[in-house]
Amino acid sequence: MDTSVIYCGDNLEVLPKHIPDESVDLIYIDPPFNSSRNYEVFWGESQERRAFEDRFGDAMTYIEWMRPRIRELHRVLKPTGSFLYHCDWHAGHYVKVELDRVFGFDNFQNEIIWYYRGGGVSKRRFARRHDTLFFYSKGKTWTFNADAVRTPYSQESLERLRYKARAFRGTHVYDSYEPNPKGKHPDDVLEIQPTMPSSKERLGYPTQKPLALMDRLIKACSNEGDVIIDPFCGCGTTLEAAAVNKRRWIGVDFSPTACRVIAQRLEDRLGLKEGQDFVLLDMPKTADQLRRMPHFEFENWAVVALGGIPNKVKVGDYGIDGRLYHADISKERRGDFLETLDVWYPIQVKQVDSVGRPEIDSFETAMRRDKRTKGYFVAFGFSSGAIREVKRAGGDGLDIVPITVDEILRHELAVA
Repeated sequence: MDTSVIYCGDNLEVLPKHIPDESVDLIYIDPPFNSSRNYEVFWGESQERRAFEDRFGDAMTYIEWMRPRIRELHRVLKPTGSFLYHCDWHAGHYVKVELDRVFGFDNFQNEIIWYYRGGGVSKRRFARRHDTLFFYSKGKTWTFNADAVRTPYSQESLERLRYKARAFRGTHVYDSYEPNPKGKHPDDVLEIQPTMPSSKERLGYPTQKPLALMDRLIKACSNEGDVIIDPFCGCGTTLEAAAVNKRRWIGVDFSPTACRVIAQRLEDRLGLKEGQDFVLLDMPKTADQLRRMPHFEFENWAVVALGGIPNKVKVGDYGIDGRLYHADISKERRGDFLETLDVWYPIQVKQVDSVGRPEIDSFETAMRRDKRTKGYFVAFGFSSGAIREVKRAGGDGLDIVPITVDEILRHELAVA
């Protein structure tokens, strides 16, 4: 089985295709929480837009969606392996029942509480300040490295131990109790702050987990050389923590945007090179795959494929989905700096089989508004009316370049 791999696709399809039975030592899963939220976020320095929904209608619909994935993950877990399911109050109680059915109630080891400060408060209930992780083993033996994740004793604990005159254990009496020099035994409450907006670690993903949390879980529940899989790997925190701690890793995510962000993260933070130190597989390569892609994901794909930067504006972008800058602008100068440059070409993207004349007219209006004389329009195809309108605009001094998805996929495009 290959490791150091990022698979782009549905984990329910990737797992049976690529992951053998009982081959994984640790599974960490951070799936949607059934929070009934819409997310639209911007990723990393390129500010790529990603939109997704965490909506399943009701808890049982969510469980039905998760059930085959949980069973598939149980299949790939070694008999000595461990499983961590990260969730919150939205559906955690339903998840626990399903995990008991698949793993067995006797294999439930811990309900781990990740406690954090910050966030809003309500006048009608206690403030919500934690997530839950359900820790299961597959069998009667599993890895738990307490010494690797011990923490220093608090001053209060040390004072209590220091002045405790006698401690009773069974029939034995001890005059003193010496604390473990490695620190106190880890408990099931982890107080770790979330990734703050100002943190260098932050990539813009709304449910991004802190590296410190994943570092602690991986050290406790696996050994060097073990195989770790994260089938909802998002922005790649698990993969980074696994690599740093000398574990072998596999990541799966449905979003091409997320997979590109992970690849960039591994290079920027760890110096790992795609194609040399890890591989990115199953990125969309056919028009049919791209037709099925969520709308904003398709926009991201098209804009980035042209070498552009997706528009930061969430709604009301007036027909401009991205900007293409001159290739001689270095990567270090990207980001907000580009917003100050006036030399850029607008990109419009439509996930339709045939763009018509009205869409070209709208793009022409947007170009004139922004005083652009050249722009790119990406779609699966263009009607004869659209092509005539492109030629007419050319006669009026506007260079609109129609580009089909097939042209991009065939690498026949050369952007000026």
